[in-house]
Amino acid sequence: MKAPLVILTGPTAAGKTKLSVALAKAIGGEIISADSMQVYRHMDIGSAKIRPEEMEGIPHHLIDILEPEEEFNVVRFQTLAKEAAAQIYERNRIPIVAGGTGFYIQALLYDIDFTENEEHPKIRSELEELAKEKGAEFLHQMLREADPKGAKQIHANNVKRVIRALEYYRLTGERMSEHNEAQQKKESPYNGAYFVLNDEREHLYQRIDARVDTMLEEGLLEEVKALKAMGLSRGMVSMQGLGYKELLSYLEGELSFSEAVRILKRDTRHFAKRQLTWFRRERDVIWLNQPDFQYDQERILERILEVLKQKGIYG
Repeated sequence: MKAPLVILTGPTAAGKTKLSVALAKAIGGEIISADSMQVYRHMDIGSAKIRPEEMEGIPHHLIDILEPEEEFNVVRFQTLAKEAAAQIYERNRIPIVAGGTGFYIQALLYDIDFTENEEHPKIRSELEELAKEKGAEFLHQMLREADPKGAKQIHANNVKRVIRALEYYRLTGERMSEHNEAQQKKESPYNGAYFVLNDEREHLYQRIDARVDTMLEEGLLEEVKALKAMGLSRGMVSMQGLGYKELLSYLEGELSFSEAVRILKRDTRHFAKRQLTWFRRERDVIWLNQPDFQYDQERILERILEVLKQKGIYG
């Protein structure tokens, strides 16, 4: 028998947080956050972190566990999420993975092997030197020769990923695109149900704009000022998050406040669009289009429970 795993994801501002708590209460679940920003302490408003009172007594994992100086990536997420899931199973409860980082969800659900992330300092520094001397396009041409399919999937300006793909090819003789394809075809070790909560584009975009306004009213600018005072800078992974990098640009005099807010709203809408593109490419997805349920959370929850019963996960 495969262990049960419920996923509730969707674009930013779709309403996942409230629904995930209602679902956890209904099925005896605990929530594992699949969010690349909510892991960080001191970053509450910009990450739209769930408040303690909103948890309604449901245990939440992978929230407030790292300092903003620390790096968080998919490999670390996968390790911590597996540990959290093991603890949840021990309590005879069901893990619910809730959040919008699709790559993290895929890594956990299909137990993707990230040996590609192993580094070889000598090869890496040699490729980094080449990038400095001859430019990103030269390096991308090297990748086109070694792994044409991989080169199509990675933009020439994404030097870090181009280097990683070349490094992997040199270390293993295998094209990274082939490795990734094989991993993506893997069968999940879980009895999983993969739900994507969605909304009409215009309605979602209105919610995103309203959420940004609310974050600013709640003190997002003060939060970013405090992080800057702690010595955090844009070079850190945590400060690349939406809301943080734009307001940092304002505080450093590069943008006016109104321009920073305009860019934040625009980039958050673009981010939601990219999230939906990712979920559309995924296998086994069960779409929950909110207009189909007249935005009634009870009806959406009933649909989820119906699917979970069919899959033998609950009830």
